[in-house]
Amino acid sequence: MTDHDPTRPENTTHKKHGVVVGVDGSKRALAAATWALREAQRINAPLTMVSAYTLPIFPSVAVDAATGGHEDSALAQSCRQILEATKAELGETDVEIRTAVELGDPGTVLVDYSYEAELLVAGPRGRGGFLGLLVGSVSRGLPARAKCPVVLVPRGAEGSRADTDAPVVVASDGSHQGRVAMLRAAEETQRRGAPCRLRVVSAMAPVSSAVEWLPSTVDERAMFDELRDKVNAGVAWLQSHFPELKVESEVIDGVPVDAVVAESESARLTVVGTRGLGGFTGALLGSTSQGIAAHARGPVMIVPYAEDPRLEDRDEYGPMIDQDPVI
Repeated sequence: MTDHDPTRPENTTHKKHGVVVGVDGSKRALAAATWALREAQRINAPLTMVSAYTLPIFPSVAVDAATGGHEDSALAQSCRQILEATKAELGETDVEIRTAVELGDPGTVLVDYSYEAELLVAGPRGRGGFLGLLVGSVSRGLPARAKCPVVLVPRGAEGSRADTDAPVVVASDGSHQGRVAMLRAAEETQRRGAPCRLRVVSAMAPVSSAVEWLPSTVDERAMFDELRDKVNAGVAWLQSHFPELKVESEVIDGVPVDAVVAESESARLTVVGTRGLGGFTGALLGSTSQGIAAHARGPVMIVPYAEDPRLEDRDEYGPMIDQDPVI
């Protein structure tokens, strides 16, 4: 069931739901909605706020149709009140705001909306105030299932660096998925305009401390230098598609999750891929995206796998890894 007018003409330049945000009445959901509104304004798209509820099941207890219908109506009305209160908190705006109340598991509902959304936004963790909503608690599963990029916005990070020269940071491990994330991060940086810049980071945990059985002949410095060469090659490829974009890069000696979480503290947006163990040896950023999203100190965008014709010329900017793994 939806509260917006289905006969209203859709914006033909965007997927029909625009920026979608899950709302459950919690402060974290309000932070996510605040960030989502700003993003909708940035890309000139509508903002769709979604609240979902489920009906409690009582085993071995007969509930007549009239009682069930009343309960359904009461829960739906509670969701509408949450949406109206959130809309009021957002204040006056020229963005078209739509609201939708849905019966169903919140995670599944949001995934359904992602098919026709530019972005899906939620709080990274925490429970909302209503049984069955719990948008924050289901956000961990969204990136793996959503059909569009998912942005998780920690409370307190909804706007603190929005109008600064802080960079967009992308974590890449050299995998195919990592390169998809780099392309999306470049687009996000370009969309934010000067003086915003893109910072490409990759991290490699110290091998000797992580794997004690490796032979002493392993040259960690050589591995680190090789990783840096691959990152530089990846940046050169990215720059070929975004020649006007200011791009910087760094290879960090440290645990990937810790390194990227630290980067998120000063980033306008941190971008990672959903998965992809096949990157540079020891980097494995794709496999740790959940850890990054859960502990980041700023908004994190998790980019799903997507075919992109720009990936076809990547081999002209070697060196590269031999192949990506089958996930």
